[in-house]
Amino acid sequence: MSLVSSKELLLKAQKEGYAVGAFNVENMEMIQAVVAAAEEMNSPVIIQTTPSTLKYADLGYYYSNVKFAAENARIPVVIHLDHGDSFDLAMRALRGGYTSVMIDGSHNRFEDNIALTRSVVDACRPAEVPVEAELGKVGGKEDDLDGGAGGYTVPGEAEEFVARTGVDSLAIAIGTAHGVYKAEPKIDLDRLSEIRALVSVPLILHGTSGVPDEVVKECVKRGICKVNYATDLRIAFSDGVKKVLSERPETYDPKKYNSVGRDFVKEYVRQKITVLGSCNKV
Repeated sequence: MSLVSSKELLLKAQKEGYAVGAFNVENMEMIQAVVAAAEEMNSPVIIQTTPSTLKYADLGYYYSNVKFAAENARIPVVIHLDHGDSFDLAMRALRGGYTSVMIDGSHNRFEDNIALTRSVVDACRPAEVPVEAELGKVGGKEDDLDGGAGGYTVPGEAEEFVARTGVDSLAIAIGTAHGVYKAEPKIDLDRLSEIRALVSVPLILHGTSGVPDEVVKECVKRGICKVNYATDLRIAFSDGVKKVLSERPETYDPKKYNSVGRDFVKEYVRQKITVLGSCNKV
């Protein structure tokens, strides 16, 4: 199956009351693991890269790997730019074949965020590539992204933001954070419900690694249609590699330890697909 747009996948999820998992990848093995898990679960899936990942290796490397995986899969696969930090990077992703783009202007003032987001929407619309934006600020730190203490999304501002930008989906801040949590996060579920009542486009939850599964399920029940996982995938892959090198320190073939890292990521993705309710939704 060819790469697909995220728009129809998220609208279907919104209509049927589940969420699509969006998984950040760093290498070929993680891409293989995510797609293999989604195939086994008969689930749509979104594969993401961040600006930091695209500094490590060119956008074309990741696009080519994901495109090949999608063409040999029986399930819908999206390649998405996560936390695009500039108009230029969003355009690189658009021209490079990405089928979904996020522009993150959440660190800007409200009006500046609107202007930046609108410019990306206007550029992507002719190619029918959907745009995700963020309002409020998801806290924590991951890669080069530093959300500090964060800042909650104001429901009324979310309604205005969507109307003025024309975005296809909106990432909201309700208490999650990027990176590793120091304590269990306090998620403002009532705020989520307020935003859902005012905003018609699919809502996105970032910073979900470490959030209890039952809380994630409740967020999906209240209207979240896409859930991002990043930190825990890196941890899973690294744990697999460490396991091999700890038990067999003489191992020198990267295939030996990378394959175990791949297995660990695959199992993690399978678990999250179950939590999100997207199993057998293809």
